[in-house]
Order: sequence, then structure tokens, then C-alpha cells
Amino acid sequence: MTLTVVLLFGGRSSEHSISCATAGGVLAAIDRERYTVIPVGITREGAFVLEDDDPAKFVLHPDAHADDLPVVVDNGTRVRWPDSTGSRELTVVENGVERSLGSADLVFPILHGPFGEDGTIQGLLELVGLPFVGSGVLASALGMDKHFTKTVFQQAGLPIAPWQTVTAEGWAADTAPAYAALDRLGLPAFVKPARAGSSVGVSRVSTPAQLADAMELALREDSKVLIESGLIGRELEVAVLQGRPGEPSRASVAGEVIVTGREFYDFDAKYLGAGGVELVCPAPLDAAELAEMQRLALAAFDAISGAGLARVDFFLTAEGWVINEINTMPGFTAISMFPSCWLASGYTYPELIDELIDVALSHAERRG
Repeated sequence: MTLTVVLLFGGRSSEHSISCATAGGVLAAIDRERYTVIPVGITREGAFVLEDDDPAKFVLHPDAHADDLPVVVDNGTRVRWPDSTGSRELTVVENGVERSLGSADLVFPILHGPFGEDGTIQGLLELVGLPFVGSGVLASALGMDKHFTKTVFQQAGLPIAPWQTVTAEGWAADTAPAYAALDRLGLPAFVKPARAGSSVGVSRVSTPAQLADAMELALREDSKVLIESGLIGRELEVAVLQGRPGEPSRASVAGEVIVTGREFYDFDAKYLGAGGVELVCPAPLDAAELAEMQRLALAAFDAISGAGLARVDFFLTAEGWVINEINTMPGFTAISMFPSCWLASGYTYPELIDELIDVALSHAERRG
């Protein structure tokens, strides 16, 4: 007997193609003897379509350009979710004919950014009673919104970088408070959308004259923007896996992002093969440093009531650890930091997929 897994990817956010690339990695690695996969793509317009079960279709080539990334194209099909918690059957309408796709055991929503990683899809799945991998509505929403992530971390006593939030309305009405915040936070600073990922819309500001352009870029992605103090230190990341009911969550070894020829670890470096960045995993840390990083990562995961998985990003400064952000659905391609950290911790890529599915199902069974 195999489990039926709905792989959900694409979406309406600017990280649509990264989600598609992640799906390609999972489609290639998932154990077909254990799972029957239903690939459901979400177009940029939000249509749920039945996609091809073809990993090659969604490969993100290292030499790809921004206009040559994998996408979900509207093929005319429409996938229908169950109409109540009384069924887990999905159907698809194709050429005017509706047919069954079978009953789903679990949904794996590999979605990044708004309308997918922010609690919206999680709410839909909870409404229809489908178990899914990853955090629920609250943790997903908190993890997506950097302002509220920092607010929760601050309340939990976790170390974070100073910041100021600026709304689109506030910026349009009076730019002076943003410039005052920049003066208070110091240079260099980072300007980033509150609810975006993959470094989309992020700028490094070295002079006050650069703030206006940075705000314009960030406001294209979100109506709420963070200005953060720039930190000097090593950039490190650690992956978290939730334990089964009654078991503790686990943190992986650390990975390090070494930036040599760029201002920061931007979108092009993460996904388009741009140079100037080296990823090292496991990162060279002594036992005490790694233990403290793992402790803080697990505390951050618990602070937002995380579930399933997360990646927690840090800076190791002269004053100690600073949490940069938490990502509740991190990039999951075979070369992404999340699977790389677990590979160095003893999990193969297929085993990691198994673990995420098993953990999600065990918690769903406990809830009943």
C-alpha cells in the first residue's frame, strides 16, 4: 500500500519559480514505492491545475536567467479540493469532464512567499481537513511577516537586530521618519519587504541617498518594509525538524554562507548561479558555538509554535549570536541549505522527505 501525497507548488508570489524548482527536486527524489504523487501546480493567477509528474520540467539550471525559470502554466485543467471534511477525494476537471484523482493522505505544500507560506494555503487545508507538511496558520503567518517574527522573538528574549517598520502609507505621507530611523540604526542598513523571501526586494543601503530607491524596490513586493541595522559577522543557518508526538524537535549541523564578491547573499547568488558566494556545510564551529546556535534555533521554532520544518538564519557577531529570520518552508532543492544541513547530519534527500511526511502524519493522527 502506498500513501497518496499531493505535491502543491507554484503560487502567486514572486517566489513562484523557486517553488517550482523545489517541486522538481522532490518529484525526482520521492520514493515511488512508498508514495503515489499527485502534482498540483498553482499558476501565477491562482488557478489549481493538474501538473505533469516530470521532474525535468521544473529543473532550475545553474546558468538560468531570471526570464528562463520554471513556471506553472495554465493548461486548462482545474483541480477541486474536497467539499467537506467527510472526504479526502480530489477531482480534476479537464475538457469539461470531471474525474477522480483519488483520496489524498497528505499534502506537501512546497510554496514560498505570500499566498502559500503565510498561512493562507494552510488555512484552506485545515478547513477541508487534509493533513499537511509544515507549520499551521499562526506559525506560517508569523514566520512570513518579519515585523511580527521580530516582535515575537523579542518578547521571547531571543537576540535580534534592531529594526524599524515603515508602511507604504507612512512613507507616502512623510519620508522623514524613515530617514530618522536609518540615522538611528546606522549604516550600512538593509531594507527588505516584511513579507517576502529569497532576498526578493532586498537592498543594502550604504548612504542615506540610497534609501529612496531601496524603499521603492521593497514596496513593489509588500506594503510594509523593514529597515534593519547591518550586522558584521559570519552568516550561518541551521535546519530544524519537528519531533514526533512526545519527542523533542531536532536541529541540524550548521551551514555557512561566505560572501566574497557581492554585497549580500541575494536572489541571483541563491538561484541563478551568480558568483561571489560560497556555501559551506558543516560550518566550522566549536562544540559550544554549535550547541548555542541549535538551542536558539529550537527556541525560535517554539516561539512561533512551528511545526514540521524550518530554517533559522543567524549572524555570529563579536557580541554573539543574532537571529536574522526563520523560514517555515525553506528552499528544498537538492542543493538548498535545508537539505544540505540534514545531509551533513545523516539524512539523505529521500530520507528527509520520508521524515517530513511521517512526522506530519503522526501529528495528524494524534489530533484525530
